[in-house]
Amino acid sequence: MNDKLRITYRLAEEGDLDEICALVQAAVAEMERRGIFQWDEIYPAREDFLNDIKSRSLFIGQTEFQNTKRIAVIYALNKECDEEYKTAAWTIQGDWRVLHRICVHPNFQNQGIAKMTLAHIEQKARDLGAASIRLDVFSQNPFSQRLYERAGYRKTGEANWRKGLFYLMEKDLR
Repeated sequence: MNDKLRITYRLAEEGDLDEICALVQAAVAEMERRGIFQWDEIYPAREDFLNDIKSRSLFIGQTEFQNTKRIAVIYALNKECDEEYKTAAWTIQGDWRVLHRICVHPNFQNQGIAKMTLAHIEQKARDLGAASIRLDVFSQNPFSQRLYERAGYRKTGEANWRKGLFYLMEKDLR
C-alpha cells in the first residue's frame, strides 16, 4: 500500500452523486476489461446510490489526488438484503450488517484501499453493535473473492441473480 495515501471516510451526500456515478462507470469499464461482467447500466444505477444517500447508508472514502479531494472508494452498509440471503447457513448469532456496492476507483486500485476500507467497515459495524458482516460476491470476480477470503470472510451459501452465481459470505466481528 502507498504509505502516503490517506483516506477520510464520511456519509455520502447528494452533491457527491455525479462523482460516485463516474467512479462506478470507470470501475465497470475496468472490470469488463478484465473479463468481469458483474455490473452494468441496470445495476448499480444512479437511483440505487441516491436511495443509499437518502437512507444514510452510503459512505465515501476521499483522498488527495492531483491536488484535489477525490472519491477513491464507496460502499453501502445497512441491514437490507435480498430474499436469497435467507437461504444461507449464517453461523454468527446476533446483530449483523450487510455490505453492498463496495467499489474502488481504478486510479486507486492495487494500493490496498479495498483492504483498508474493509477494516474501516468492520470497525464501523462493530461500533453499531454488529456481531457479523454479510455480503455477496460474484462467482466470476476472483479479485473480490480473494479480498474477502483473505480478510476472513467465509462462504455460507449461494444465490443466482440476473448476472449469474453469487456467493453469500459472512465474517465474525466478535
